Amino acid sequence: MTSEPASAVPFSFPIRIYWEDTDAGGVVYHARYLHFLERGRTEWVRALGIHQQSLRDSDDLVLAVRDMNIEFLKPARLDDLLQVTVVLTMRRSASFTVAQELFRDNECLVRAQMRIACLHASSFKPRPLPKWMLADPIPGESPR
Repeated sequence: MTSEPASAVPFSFPIRIYWEDTDAGGVVYHARYLHFLERGRTEWVRALGIHQQSLRDSDDLVLAVRDMNIEFLKPARLDDLLQVTVVLTMRRSASFTVAQELFRDNECLVRAQMRIACLHASSFKPRPLPKWMLADPIPGESPR
């Protein structure tokens, strides 16, 4: 049930940089990139027809970041329009991994790899991937 990273058409979502995202010099504060990456993953799941609140309420499921690796390549600035991308790179029994990037035009500013754990919302203990994550292939997934 695993797949190796490969080229795929990534899911993409626009992010505008606002004053609240920047420091006094108009450069994005490093921790804000986590917000942008989270928004991208949330919109990717929503584009699959899945709403996280219903996962929690109906399926006793939450998705939690287990670990991450982030490369800050170039700064984003006030008023930039970015695209955050998501590509599913691996599925395991109770987690999956996504590769994410933030672009300004065609210039990559940030690269990240996130492992997302599937947890029981009631206990925060690991649980198997839900059925929708077992579909083959999931839009935005790297080809096997």
